[in-house]
Amino acid sequence: MSDINKPNKEQHNDPLHGVKLVDILERLVDEYGWEELGMKINIRCFNYDPSIKSSLKFLRRTPWARDKVEHLYIKLIKK
Repeated sequence: MSDINKPNKEQHNDPLHGVKLVDILERLVDEYGWEELGMKINIRCFNYDPSIKSSLKFLRRTPWARDKVEHLYIKLIKK
């Protein structure tokens, strides 16, 4: 059997595998709201006129901010 057909073991252990950034962001906003999310992760797109669209644009261009969002999401789903 070739390696291409074998499932990647890391993907099964990765809680972000197959989860879109928009879904992560919507879940965090549903759970915390923009105000609390902005307190947990102090970035402008969460604190000043927040929207899913503007936040996605920023997070896709800013790896350190996306890492913080993904880390908070992982903490949330492991509760």
